[in-house]
Amino acid sequence: MLVVTYSEARQNFATILDKSKNEGAVLVKRADGSVFRITPEASAASPFEGIKTLFDIKHQDIMQALRESREEN
Repeated sequence: MLVVTYSEARQNFATILDKSKNEGAVLVKRADGSVFRITPEASAASPFEGIKTLFDIKHQDIMQALRESREEN
């Protein structure tokens, strides 16, 4: 597991995120001795997956509304 200092993580954040994606986790250590773990989460198949609404709207209805909106523009 990769361990980096806070300063290294701050200066190379995108690289640290890529390494956590490839290696599973990266530990970031601060000068005061505290340690934080950066771990990737599995991405959803859709950006809307897992989002809850107050309304009982079916996926097909949302897609139809999007299609209609695009046709109007």
